[in-house]
Amino acid sequence: MWQPAESYPDPAIEVLAEGFRDLLVTNAAIERLHTGLRWAEGPVWFGDLRCLLLSDIPNDRMLKYEEETGTVSVFRRGNFTNGNTRDRRGRLVSCEHGTRRVTRTETDGAITVLADGCGGGRLNSPNDVVVKSDGAVWFTDPTFGIADYYEGYRAEPELPTNVYRLDPETGALDVVLEGFPLPNGLAFSPDESRLYVVQSAPPRAIHAFEVSPDGRGVGAGKRLIEAGEAGTPDGIRLDTLGNIWAGWGRGEGLNGVRVFAPDGEPIGHVHLPERCANLCFGGRYRTRLFMAASQSLYALHVRAEGVGY
Repeated sequence: MWQPAESYPDPAIEVLAEGFRDLLVTNAAIERLHTGLRWAEGPVWFGDLRCLLLSDIPNDRMLKYEEETGTVSVFRRGNFTNGNTRDRRGRLVSCEHGTRRVTRTETDGAITVLADGCGGGRLNSPNDVVVKSDGAVWFTDPTFGIADYYEGYRAEPELPTNVYRLDPETGALDVVLEGFPLPNGLAFSPDESRLYVVQSAPPRAIHAFEVSPDGRGVGAGKRLIEAGEAGTPDGIRLDTLGNIWAGWGRGEGLNGVRVFAPDGEPIGHVHLPERCANLCFGGRYRTRLFMAASQSLYALHVRAEGVGY
């Protein structure tokens, strides 16, 4: 059962390297903001509205957390939404398992389909998404949402498990990484020179790829972080110093958020009683870490500043 820390510093925040202390607020503790979900995912911050949206995939709904009041309500239902982000105009971009597509919610509430297939085949189940500064939409497409009826609808895959880039001008959908082993979370480095992609198929890892000079693809890559038996990475975000904050799990002592320096060395761990699937930075200065963890939403005020969107 969840119990908040009774003193500071919070003993659930583990320092693995001294540099991690500089990213922490010493008199801040982990907070549980809401519980009662089935599989929490896809948190995205709306600073202009002071709210957070997140997905509850098996319950086929998205929730809205109001920062000012702490109120949680249903934002909308349907389509088994997973990962979410905002584009450079502040519009919501979502990955939908149920419809096997990536959509954009316009300012008037209308839904625009950005991608639902490639080369004559339907997408599998778009999982996570990020929008680059040039407006291009990058997303991963594993098969989790078509594996059963828990997070979508069971179906046979029609395409390899790829990583895609959607051109903001032409709408062309290009394969950036073909047949990547169950691609999951993805994020760019602060200067967008690197793309990080989580591999969910064993051996689980976080890969780092050099972004091509034209910004439209990737070149050489390497397995930057080997998860091994130390946990399962999922959604990832970066702070402005280039540190990697990864949703983490695989049992007691491993659940929460694992933090890595830019060179891939682990520097800290935010322990939670539940596996964390995804996270984002929010609050007025993007210094509040929101963690979507299995059945609950948690938060922690930190000194690290998250990269926008």
